[in-house]
Amino acid sequence: MTAAQTISEWRAALDAGLAPEDVVREVLRRIEAWDDPALFIYLPDEAVLMAEAARVAGLARDLPLWGVPFVVKDNIDVAGWPTTAGCPDFAYTPATDATVVARLRAAGALLIGKTNLDQFATGLVGTRSPYGVARNAFDAAYLPGGSSSGSASAVAAGIAAFSLGTDTAGSGRVPAAFQELIGWKPTRGRLSTRGVVPACRALDCVSVFSRTAADAAAVLRVASGYDAADAFSVKVADAPLGRESFRFGVPAELDFAGDPDTPTLFAQAVKRLESLGGVAVSIDLTPFVEAAKLLYEGPWVAERWAAVGDFVEAKPESVHPVTRKILEGSKGWDAAATFRAQYRLRELARETESVWRNIDLLLLPTTPRLYTVDQVLLEPIGTNATLGRYTNFMNLLDLCAVAVPAGRAREGRLPWGVTLAAPAGRDLALLELASRMSDGEPVAGPKTHRIPVAVCGAHLEGLALHHQLAERGAVLRWKGETAPVYRLYAMPGGGGLPPRPALVRDEAGGAPIAVEVWELEAAAFGTFVAGIPAPLGIGKVELATGEQVPGFIAEPRAVTGAEEITSYGGWRAWLAR
Repeated sequence: MTAAQTISEWRAALDAGLAPEDVVREVLRRIEAWDDPALFIYLPDEAVLMAEAARVAGLARDLPLWGVPFVVKDNIDVAGWPTTAGCPDFAYTPATDATVVARLRAAGALLIGKTNLDQFATGLVGTRSPYGVARNAFDAAYLPGGSSSGSASAVAAGIAAFSLGTDTAGSGRVPAAFQELIGWKPTRGRLSTRGVVPACRALDCVSVFSRTAADAAAVLRVASGYDAADAFSVKVADAPLGRESFRFGVPAELDFAGDPDTPTLFAQAVKRLESLGGVAVSIDLTPFVEAAKLLYEGPWVAERWAAVGDFVEAKPESVHPVTRKILEGSKGWDAAATFRAQYRLRELARETESVWRNIDLLLLPTTPRLYTVDQVLLEPIGTNATLGRYTNFMNLLDLCAVAVPAGRAREGRLPWGVTLAAPAGRDLALLELASRMSDGEPVAGPKTHRIPVAVCGAHLEGLALHHQLAERGAVLRWKGETAPVYRLYAMPGGGGLPPRPALVRDEAGGAPIAVEVWELEAAAFGTFVAGIPAPLGIGKVELATGEQVPGFIAEPRAVTGAEEITSYGGWRAWLAR
């Protein structure tokens, strides 16, 4: 048994001898003790989880998330596990993992189950599910937040070290505020949404819940990356906030919807950022709020209908009444109105540019107020709109955001939070600031520059030349395959050299080739590259994820007299022939 809850705590327990099978037993014990039948939509039996633990046990122990338990929202695909999106009659069983799940599992993370949500990810409350209301970890009478309700509750209850949610209008931030968590909503397209049931496909983001900003950053490093098979995936270059002494925008007018506690907590958050060296700048939030109104008054509700409308029309009785009312409200939306709304959004985005010229980030209430479950059930649409007042515009305007705990309301019983938001690409910078704000561990680590290198031959772990990486302190970042655009050849040995692989790009006749990506500090990378004999060298290698990293490639002359071994799929397989 272990008391571990964060990624670093679980890794410490695993390094001390805890096995992945022990992690499964401990997590199942916690689930039983928590006793919330509405938390999971799909929780595999122990035998399936033990098989998952055995898979993890067979991976390299130094993978960044080796053995760390996580859960995913049940609108995200896991191979062989049903996806319901909170609607039993909609369920299907995918053959492959969502891209983000595949990346986390490849990094050693141990998947436990799939969690409850507002049906079709439509809602910020956590009450619109036929599976019940996942319990708020602090007070069951209050909202867990939605739509990623179960994903937040699982982390807040200590069942998972981190979890995946989704965020279109605030679903990855509101539950964080209500359950004292970090809720990272990435730059749009930074995390692939391939294998995610769409809500508004052009706006959807996969989000992360964790106890610390450092944990969210650890997931970012593994889960991020361009996915060429996802039309909405983008390549994101990390950017700083912009100034050493940062300036943060505080709206001149805020509406807390009559909550007795949250205005004071927000004022304390302003002072906290000022104590960290920030300068508060009063701003006009009007163009942001006007953009938020478009989300449920414009074509983006029609986009939800495009995702699931055929199902709703075929089986209206299978859809939650509130969800159906929202979706059906878009049926009459016409193309001309769609273009007018898009033009209006572009105008509002241009208006916000003058705000960003004076500030580096926004500080906002994540939600104006706290609601009980009963209050929301009595007025489901109006309360939901209030909760999204300061979240709905962010994906429309392509901002990244981090929800941060900001104290407790109701005489210290109930968490509440604020959100840091900035233009696209500032994800890591916001997480670093969120960590400082919440007194967490730094997310950036030592100020060293590490360079990735993709290897495909004798430098693979356990093979003859791997020591050249190990002795330079290389850290394994990823195992997988290249994009299907390479041929692999075995060059004959000679001159004291063993047979070596030659990786040659061939767009027309190529195939995926097994590789490992290791990271070296800059100086070590330089000495490593200097020792590579011709006709091999370092160029850009395209991975199956779409990312291009430095790696071993061969000059065209390398294939002369060499045996083509592409059909083996990799150097290890050829050696084992």
